[in-house]
Amino acid sequence: MSTGARDPLTAVCPGSYDPVTLGHVDVIERTAEIFDRVIVAVVREPRHKVVTFEIEERVSFIADAVSHLDNVEIEHFSELVVVFAQRHGAGVIVKGLRAISDFEWEFQMNHLNRNLAPDIDTLYLMASAQHSFVSSSSVKEIAAFGGRVDALVTPMVAERLAALN
Repeated sequence: MSTGARDPLTAVCPGSYDPVTLGHVDVIERTAEIFDRVIVAVVREPRHKVVTFEIEERVSFIADAVSHLDNVEIEHFSELVVVFAQRHGAGVIVKGLRAISDFEWEFQMNHLNRNLAPDIDTLYLMASAQHSFVSSSSVKEIAAFGGRVDALVTPMVAERLAALN
């Protein structure tokens, strides 16, 4: 399945980012400190959830949030994440973990991905303590009921969520 040489200094941070949270930004920033090149890979149409924001808006939110990082690129994709990583020569997928429930899902995905692409490793970064409880779903729910999400997302995302409700 490999389509080219892999570069262990290129990492892919995949997700739906619906919307990007400060927890996501934390993981991306830390990944950018470790790797020479980071590609934030935004799933166009996730199979396991319905998205609130269209792909262009999710990409725009991320671009705004990581504009200070010179070694970060953003792309959307509609294929297996390991195929995306191979196509970009990435040797590593980086995922953030918040809780045990994240681990169970990621454990399954890791084994499936390793079966599909043994040349791609997955690195897990624990969420920073202040972001360990933040998820895109919880942010959207808080905003839907008029709660403040300013401390959980970027100003651009908070403004957009407020406009939805």
